[in-house]
Amino acid sequence: MRKKTSTGLILGLLSASLIITPCYAATTQSKISAEQGKQKENEKQLNDAQGRIKSLESKKNNLEEYLTELNNQLSELGENLQDIQSQSDARQEELAELETQLGEAQKKEEEQYSKMKLRIQYMYENSNSSYITLFLEAKDLSEFLSQAENMSQMTKYDRKMLEEYKKTTAEIKEKEESIKKEQEKLKKLHKESLEKQDEISSVMKSTRSQMEEYETQISAEKDTTKALLNKINVQSDKINALIKQEKDEEAAQSQKPSVQTPKPDNTAKPENTTKPENKPAPEESKPETPQKPEDNNNNSQESEGQNTSGEKYLGKFKITAYCNGSCCSGHSSGLTASGTVPVQGRTVAMNGIPFGTKLKINGSVYTVEDRGVPYGHVDIYFESHEDAMEFGRMYADVYQVN
Repeated sequence: MRKKTSTGLILGLLSASLIITPCYAATTQSKISAEQGKQKENEKQLNDAQGRIKSLESKKNNLEEYLTELNNQLSELGENLQDIQSQSDARQEELAELETQLGEAQKKEEEQYSKMKLRIQYMYENSNSSYITLFLEAKDLSEFLSQAENMSQMTKYDRKMLEEYKKTTAEIKEKEESIKKEQEKLKKLHKESLEKQDEISSVMKSTRSQMEEYETQISAEKDTTKALLNKINVQSDKINALIKQEKDEEAAQSQKPSVQTPKPDNTAKPENTTKPENKPAPEESKPETPQKPEDNNNNSQESEGQNTSGEKYLGKFKITAYCNGSCCSGHSSGLTASGTVPVQGRTVAMNGIPFGTKLKINGSVYTVEDRGVPYGHVDIYFESHEDAMEFGRMYADVYQVN
């Protein structure tokens, strides 16, 4: 009876182990799916943040261009102000010179007027005696007429000079008024330029303030993207570890020896025996005999997924190919993620496993020197893109060479 119970317990445990292993695989797969879902959500948030950064940087660049234009306008206004000031200074000097000329012209006009007035007054008061004196003193009529003509010409000259001085004075005054009007215009332009300068300076100040706000937002979004990238990288490591765990479970299950059902006669013997229960039968002790050390070692190797060559079976992986060009997202430096120069026939890429790990695929041994694909997916390096595309995609058993 005890033998029957023991055998039944062993069979139950074996059956449970067969049920538990797929259960573990399903649990691992559900964890992978959950982490991949979280990672996709974080990647979506990352894309949104990167889109916002791109939009903010575009707005900031537009403001920088606008600020450059405002700086150019401000420089032009500064040059215009200098030109206006130069013109105003020149007109002021010209006005000062005209005022001097006007003063001299007015003085000459007054002097000429005084002289002419004196002569006219003298001639008016002494006109009779003057002409009698001229007549008496003249040698003849011709000389008298000549002197009389001279007096008339002198009077005309005085009037002419007076008119010229008046005209000069009027021209100087007119020019002076013109310069004063021009000065008023220059003052107005100067005032308008200063007001425009103040307006542009105010706009530039608000533009710089907006740019600083954009820079603050960009900095915050970059911090967000950095945090999301860290989360995504951590999740990638976790997913790779879970995929590795899943592959290890699959490899262990594929290497596990099949369970054989005990023979009916071995289990039936204890029931048909007529020996007393207090006398143990030799047959009952046989199943409890320890296995040989050789069998333990073989079972240990099988449980670890190792073959007789010391290679650890990792599982059936997806196998693809890539080149170092931009079409395959290769490194611009031409080096692998581990810093080595990729070599066709040696270099492969895969996450979740240390650099330098040797992998045996379809009889060929490769070295993990690059990243870019998750655990369970091996990317084999080719020198040309055409060869990589021709390789295509396949699934193959992968072994880790110790």
